[in-house]
Amino acid sequence: MSDKHLSTQFDAELSGISNRVLEMGGLVESQVAQSVYALTQFSGETAAQVLQAEERVNAMEMEIDRDLSAIIARRQPTARDLRLLIAISKAIANLERVGDEAARIARTVQRLIDTGVSSRLRLPVSDLSFGADLAIAQLRKALDAFARLDTGQALEVLRADDQIDREFEGLLRKLITYMMEDPR
Repeated sequence: MSDKHLSTQFDAELSGISNRVLEMGGLVESQVAQSVYALTQFSGETAAQVLQAEERVNAMEMEIDRDLSAIIARRQPTARDLRLLIAISKAIANLERVGDEAARIARTVQRLIDTGVSSRLRLPVSDLSFGADLAIAQLRKALDAFARLDTGQALEVLRADDQIDREFEGLLRKLITYMMEDPR
């Protein structure tokens, strides 16, 4: 946090929450990478690790949200600080949703392994990995922009989101083609 407040305790609370958001972001980033690895390698062990991390991500979201509410109630922040706290609240909700999607992939991998489908399944692994790498890079840039409170970099992340959407649409078309070829 660049601007200092009269209350150093408030600055410390903001800094502490920001650090925990970044920690949560790093955990979610790892979840995404692991879920894609689990899918491309059909690794049940890695899928289980993603699901374990999901529990921690959910707990972190609740803890940070509780602390945000406490700060708002105790400190009655000014407009600028209140906007930051609301942005943090939205960020943790979005990070938790990303973690949910990674967990969904992990559960799908476990289901595919349990039914034996994984041994017969052909996936466009390089396309999956490329799309995942793009998404992880965007998440990393977004977290970096948050850490630096860099609005210019945050806007770059928003603009680059279209590329991920195009890659996703192309991947979805390929997956549909694979499913039409082998409905199992």
